[in-house]
Parts: sequence; C-alpha cells; structure tokens
Amino acid sequence: MPRQDVIRAPGADVAYVRAVRDDLGPAAHLMVDANSAYTLNDAELLQGLDAFGLLMIEQPLGRDDLVRHAALQRLLKTPLCLDESITDVERAEDMITLQSGRIINIKPGRVGGFTQSIAIHDLCLRHGIPVWCGGMLESGIGRAHNVALASLPNFALPGDLSPSARYWERDIVTPEWTMDREGMVRVPRDTPGMGVQVDIDRLENLTVRREVLE
Repeated sequence: MPRQDVIRAPGADVAYVRAVRDDLGPAAHLMVDANSAYTLNDAELLQGLDAFGLLMIEQPLGRDDLVRHAALQRLLKTPLCLDESITDVERAEDMITLQSGRIINIKPGRVGGFTQSIAIHDLCLRHGIPVWCGGMLESGIGRAHNVALASLPNFALPGDLSPSARYWERDIVTPEWTMDREGMVRVPRDTPGMGVQVDIDRLENLTVRREVLE
C-alpha cells in the first residue's frame, strides 16, 4: 500500500493538499507531515484538511506538546500521528492516556532501538493504535531490521521502507533492498538471520580507518 507524503507548504496548506488530491484521485493514501510547523491557533486551518480524506496529519505541533495535541485531535476528524513526540514507551503511554493522537510513527533509531520499538508496538496493539515504521537513512543492515520490525501485526500503515538505490549508490548488503511496482518490500523468509549478507568487499572499499579493541 504506497503512501504519498505531502510536506507542509507555508501559506498554501489547503490549496497544496487539494491540488495533490485532485491529481492523484480519491483512492491515493495521502498524509501531511507538518514537522511541528503549526500551533493550536491554526486549528481552523487544519480543520480545512478534513475534507481531503487524509490518512493522517503527522506531528503538527511541538514535540513536547502532548496536551495541545490532544486538544487539537478533539477538533479534527483526521487522525493525528505523533513522530518526534514519541521517544520511548513511556511517552507512547502518555500519548494514549491523553489521547494526543490516533497513530504512532515508530522510528527505531529515535525510540532507543528495537526492544523499545517492539514494546511500543505491543502497547499500541493492546490499545488499538495503529503504527508505522519510520526510517532515518539506515544502511541495508538497519533496513533489514526495520523490514523485520514492520512485519509485526500492528504495523498496519505504509512506512518508510525504501529500496537501497533511493539513498545509496551501492549498499553494504547483498542482495540490496528493492521495491516492486506496487511499492512493496519483500520480507526475506528463506535466508537465515536478518535476511541479507554484509558485503565485505564493499566495506573494505569504504574503510578509511581500522581499530582493534582488546
């Protein structure tokens, strides 16, 4: 299920989203990533986005502002998704208690690794909060772990799982990660471990210094 992100355009928010929706049609999964660009005073403007059937509005307010996110969510039909606000499982618990949003973006590199990521996933599963896997420019090794994480049952929304070629001229794993025409990344099921092998030759070519710790 491919997803189209629409980054907030200052001064042209509703017009920009309307243009994208008109171009892609009603079936496209659209979301707006606000990157904390709004305040609660912009609630009426954000209510204007309810007309476009968005999958979510991601992180409209400041990262520490769970209370105002809760107030904003009560005013909107569109689900709010918290990203930067979720730094560990305790923050996820606070979000759920306050009803600060209806979706969580789990970025393993932000929340403290995969133990925390799985704990947040399990918490959200118990409370009926769908999640998706965000990316932070991982190499193919990090991408392998994200793909495995995103195969858990509550990752119900399309995430940031892109092919190796999107960011890397040549990745450090074989086979490199690919995406099919439908925007799907295959979870390796016939290869042990993380599903890919480290490309030692590529690592050697990239190595600028080596230290041995004893």
